[in-house]
Amino acid sequence: MTFPLEPTPIHVPDEVLDDLRARLALTRSPLDEGNEDWSYGVPASYLRELVGYWRDGFDWRKAEAAINAYEHYRVSVSGVPIHFLRKPGRGEHPIPLILSHGWPWTFWHWSKVIDPLADDFEVIVPSLPGFGFPGPLTGFPDVNFWKVADLWHTLMTETLGHERYAAGGCDIGGLISSQLGHKYADSLYGVHIGSGLPLDFFTGDRAWDFARNRPLPDDPSTRARTIELDHRWAPHLAVHMLDGATLAHGLSDSPAGLLAWLLERWNSWSDNGGDVESVFTKDDLLTHATIYWATNSIGTSLRYYANANRYPWTPAHDRTPVVQAPVGITFVGYENPPGVHTAAERVEAFKTGPLGGYFNHVNVNAHEHGGHFIPWENPDAWVGDLRRTFQRATGKLK
Repeated sequence: MTFPLEPTPIHVPDEVLDDLRARLALTRSPLDEGNEDWSYGVPASYLRELVGYWRDGFDWRKAEAAINAYEHYRVSVSGVPIHFLRKPGRGEHPIPLILSHGWPWTFWHWSKVIDPLADDFEVIVPSLPGFGFPGPLTGFPDVNFWKVADLWHTLMTETLGHERYAAGGCDIGGLISSQLGHKYADSLYGVHIGSGLPLDFFTGDRAWDFARNRPLPDDPSTRARTIELDHRWAPHLAVHMLDGATLAHGLSDSPAGLLAWLLERWNSWSDNGGDVESVFTKDDLLTHATIYWATNSIGTSLRYYANANRYPWTPAHDRTPVVQAPVGITFVGYENPPGVHTAAERVEAFKTGPLGGYFNHVNVNAHEHGGHFIPWENPDAWVGDLRRTFQRATGKLK
C-alpha cells in the first residue's frame, strides 16, 4: 500500500544556526565555586566546555543528515501540526506501532530501537506537539498527555488508515500510551510502557510533590532512597507545574541556560555511574538540545505538566483493569522504588502492589541496567521486551 503522505525532511535554516553560535559566544557564566561534584546542579566548568563545543565543534548538519536517513512527515491532526518520523516495516504485514517520548526527550531518543523494531513493525515516532518540530505549539494552550492520546488515535486511524495499531512510550509517552490502552482498547493490539504510572498521577492539590505528601519511612535505607528519588524528580515537577512560563523566558533566550536545564535531567535521570558522557556523547547531548533550541519549543514542552493537573484526567469507563488493552512494562534498576533492590523484586512488587490490577499486564520485565531513557540506554532490553509483549498480545510475532 502506498503511504498517503509526501515526506518533508528536517531542515534548520542557516540563520537559526548563526544566531545560536552568536548567542553562545556571548554566554556569561555564574560564579559556581565548590560544585565540581554536581551537588549544587550543573557545574559551570562542564557547561562552559559543552557551550564551547556547541559553538565551535558540533556539526548540526551531520546530525541532521543522520535524522534525515529516515522518512519525516508533517500533517495537521484536528488542527494541530504534527511531525513524525516513519520507518517502514519489513515483511508482508508489519504491525503499526506509534512510539511516544517524554520530557526532556525528543523523538530522536527512539533512534536506537527504530531499525530493529522495523523487523516486525511499521514504526511511527512523532514529536509530541510543542516538543521540537515543527515548532512551538500555538492554538492549543491546554495541551496535555490525554489530549495528545486523542490526536494519536486520529493520526493512526483516520490519517494513516490503520484499523488497529500498537503503542509504546516512556515518561509522558508512557501516560499517552496507557491512555490509548484505556480509552481506545478495542483499536489497540496492546501497549508497552517504560513505567507503571497511573493515569491520575498528576491530579490533586499537591501533584507537584513527588512524595505525595507521605511521611518519610523510619527504616534508614528506605528513608535514604526516598530522599534520593525526591531530589532527583521534585525540582522539575514543582517548577514546571507551578512556574513553567517564568522559567521559559530564560530558557528561550539563552541556549546555555536551556542546555543546563536539560542537561541536569539527562545526567541525574540516566544510569551513568557519574559520567553523563558514558550514556550521551557531547554530540548526542547537543543534537537533542539543538532540536529544542532551533524550534523554540521549550515553553510549550513545559506546559504539559501544569495542564495535566489543571485539566485532570478523567476515566472514559469504570471497568477494571483501567488500562484494558494488553500491557507490557519494562522497569530498570536505577529507578527502583524504596525497599526494592533487584529486578526480581521489582517485578514482584509491581504484580502484588496496588497497580498490579490497574493494567491488563501480559509481560512485566525488570533489568538491572538502565535509567529513565530506557530505549536509549538499554535498547536491546526495550526491543526484546516490546516484542515479547506483542507476541503474547497478538500471537503474530515469532
